[in-house]
Amino acid sequence: MLPTAEQLEMIERQLGRKPRGIAAIAYATEQGVPVVLQMRSLIDDKPFPTLYWLCSRELYQRIAEIETAGWVKQIEQELADDAELRARYLAQQQAYVDLRWQLMDPNDKSRIEELGFTDLFHRYGIGGIAQWDKVRCLHMQYAHHLVAENLVGERMDREFSLNECLVSLSS
Repeated sequence: MLPTAEQLEMIERQLGRKPRGIAAIAYATEQGVPVVLQMRSLIDDKPFPTLYWLCSRELYQRIAEIETAGWVKQIEQELADDAELRARYLAQQQAYVDLRWQLMDPNDKSRIEELGFTDLFHRYGIGGIAQWDKVRCLHMQYAHHLVAENLVGERMDREFSLNECLVSLSS
């Protein structure tokens, strides 16, 4: 859904700056508080391969603490050790790429092809990562989780109760 003027003001307060490149609000609380933004793939003729952007300050801070604690290395090791988990994760990376193409503004798609960025948008997965067996940016992983299937986000809910944080965003 397209953001309302009130939601755009909320997003600006959340981000601490005027937002650019918003295609839609991909996830909001029941009260309409934006949590995840769907982004355009091309901003000022520059590629922006991040489909979903987390705009909640509260979630951002909680996830930053998880990253600082080194949890990314732990989940990457699990992906390296567990072929079934890795296969599921790689499939989610491909699904993200496919969805990005599907949701892409037709004008952006044409311009991306003209500018020679097509390969980039086929290679870069969740969080703009080219090495799909790695984890980059838990914030983008969690944003994706709130909109689609994402095993990293699922794990973050189970281990860190981030889904409970969503309830407080509504109040």
